[in-house]
Amino acid sequence: MQAREAKAKFAELLHSAEQGEPITITRHGTPVAMIVPFAKGEEMYSLEANRTFIEHLLAFPGPLEVDKDRRPPREIEL
Repeated sequence: MQAREAKAKFAELLHSAEQGEPITITRHGTPVAMIVPFAKGEEMYSLEANRTFIEHLLAFPGPLEVDKDRRPPREIEL
């Protein structure tokens, strides 16, 4: 839903969120925000806040492939 339309229908969006339906808000066709039920948002953010650094690393969604730069280090003047 475009931001302008969301602004005009805000009460309807809140009702949809209460019913459990997430709503994506777009600007010029690009998603910029989402309205979700409060419990879902609270669950997502409270879990993030309570994670340890290791838990954040382990939650990474995919493989991380990093190629080492084998060039010699550049010279710098101090």
